[in-house]
Amino acid sequence: MGVPIARPLLGTEEADAVSAVLASGMVAQGEQTARFEEEFAGFCGASHAVATNSGTSALHAALLAAGVEPGDEVIVPAFSFIATATAVSMCGATPAFADVEEATATIDPESAATLVTPRTKAVIGVHLYGQPCDAGAINDLCADRNLIFIEDAAQAHGAEYHGKKTGSLGDLACFSFYATKNMTTGEGGMVTTGDDEYATHLRRIINHGQAEKYLHTELGYNYRMTDIAAAVGRVQLEKLPAFNQRRRETATYYTRHIRVGGLLTPVVTPDRSHVWHQYVMRATPACPLSRDDLMARLRKKGIGTAVHYPVPINKQPLYQAKFSSCPVSERLAASVFSIPVHPAVNDEERAYIAATINEVV
Repeated sequence: MGVPIARPLLGTEEADAVSAVLASGMVAQGEQTARFEEEFAGFCGASHAVATNSGTSALHAALLAAGVEPGDEVIVPAFSFIATATAVSMCGATPAFADVEEATATIDPESAATLVTPRTKAVIGVHLYGQPCDAGAINDLCADRNLIFIEDAAQAHGAEYHGKKTGSLGDLACFSFYATKNMTTGEGGMVTTGDDEYATHLRRIINHGQAEKYLHTELGYNYRMTDIAAAVGRVQLEKLPAFNQRRRETATYYTRHIRVGGLLTPVVTPDRSHVWHQYVMRATPACPLSRDDLMARLRKKGIGTAVHYPVPINKQPLYQAKFSSCPVSERLAASVFSIPVHPAVNDEERAYIAATINEVV
């Protein structure tokens, strides 16, 4: 039995949607993209959604729309995918690295508060692994210090905080539709917002800075989504609730059945609804096997594993901050590993995975 760590679920409905776009001859940004934006905004409970060609371009465009520029600082969690920070650098600004909460691995509002300076423009809260960050505390911090709250929701399509969906919790929110995400367009992204001016500015930024055709009022980029990608996204959005429910069922099964001393299963706080982009455990020093030895044994049994993420961003060669310490992020990076939780994992496979973990340690 072989179970990969990720597997996109694409069927005849997506193929038919793409075929219809190809037959129409309108393969660049057009009607399908506009419909996808409208439907995704409605799903999130946001006033606007602007489609982009990747999650990274969504982050970059959102930061630019928020007015982030050279000389500014943006607070980001040290424990995340590196695009959270590089998007800040792409604006000429400086990422300031906050530590994360031990239980949820999401940005620690108290750590973030210590980093605010007169140059701070925004805070990016990452909804890591599919669980929202403490958006209430981050919103309070931003309101108190006159900062902009940007959600990095690349891994959290459909997750909720106090009953509100990601994409409607901050001033701007950014999603990724990469192949391994809870829903995919192959490559693609989206920015949601409740602010009309942000939405108008975003549309200029992603389309070469055009205020109207061939009238360029600012530096912009070619970040548009194609109708081919949007057609796939519209089908995937319809399937997303079922995909997320299946992820929840598998995650619940793991948490109930994996029983190994020193191997910690994920914590879900009661005020948040998790969508399980990843099911991430921690091999503590009390675990009979090291994280790497356990992963190696699981791979030999045909079970895909991965580490998300092995090096905190502040320790990456690109950023290595000599005087920056994020101890929780560093502990997590040394102990976390993921097992398959995608909706293609069937009942037999998830039982095999849980039983194998219990047997190999």
